Amino acid sequence: MSIVLVVDDSPVDRRLIGGLLRKATDLQVEFAANGEEAMAKVNELSPALVVTDLIMPNMDGLALVDRITHDFASIPVILLTGKGSEEIAVRALQQGAASYVPKSRMANLLADTVENVLAAAYEEQQQVRLMDCLLTSNCTFQLANDSSIIPHLINYVHRSMRSVGLCDEANGIRVSVALEEALNNAMFHGNLELSSDLREGDRGEYRRMIESRRSESPYRDRRIYVQVSLTRDEGRFVIRDEGPGFDPGTLPDPTDPANLEKASGRGILLMRTFMDGIEFNSDGNEVRMVKFSDSARATMQASETN
Repeated sequence: MSIVLVVDDSPVDRRLIGGLLRKATDLQVEFAANGEEAMAKVNELSPALVVTDLIMPNMDGLALVDRITHDFASIPVILLTGKGSEEIAVRALQQGAASYVPKSRMANLLADTVENVLAAAYEEQQQVRLMDCLLTSNCTFQLANDSSIIPHLINYVHRSMRSVGLCDEANGIRVSVALEEALNNAMFHGNLELSSDLREGDRGEYRRMIESRRSESPYRDRRIYVQVSLTRDEGRFVIRDEGPGFDPGTLPDPTDPANLEKASGRGILLMRTFMDGIEFNSDGNEVRMVKFSDSARATMQASETN
């Protein structure tokens, strides 16, 4: 039976909340009178969910949310809000609380909110378990010229790389940086045809040109295609844009100290540094990159010396 920990400094409210949950759900309800007691109970009981009041002495609900999300990220927290606590509730939601229920509407909303949050938490936990079983991954993405999607794609790839065991956290971050550079090049320099020289000038003007071209033909209709193939030994990444391409041979040498501070070629330097192989197609609108695991790289190096 799943445990729900109810945290409230009012004995009357604790009994009311517990009664509502026991009546409408099949849950074991435990109680704490403040945040400090709640943290002790979380350590002792490992509850599936915490329901907490916001306004409490010593450690209040906001501090409790911060502690739980930092130390027990898989345990969701539902806030009970009273009149006058709206600003604190918003801060708590921004810090990681899963949902909230106004105390004035507990009878109608509390049980359903608890069940919905528990269902979502269970699904996330199962997804984490599934990702831990991942051995290979092959994905193809089609992206519009919306830079806000890039971090989400990179996070997905980073998580997949860690799951298959391709690299550790440090190398995962380095690969993520290389992918971000390649995707930004494809979007801004490829599809939107914006020169690196513009980025070195007025940043405001550069952003205005990005927004303008995103709504103009032919730029707005172009897409970026991303292929990701991951195993425990290697990751292969193909990024292709629909722009006119370029001659990679015309890029300044990014390893030349005179060019290190220039925007042009910086992305290529990072890609070459963080990946084990990088090559462009003849049109210059597709880049292929490979990253080997430490063990695979060591095996290749040993075979080359024999």
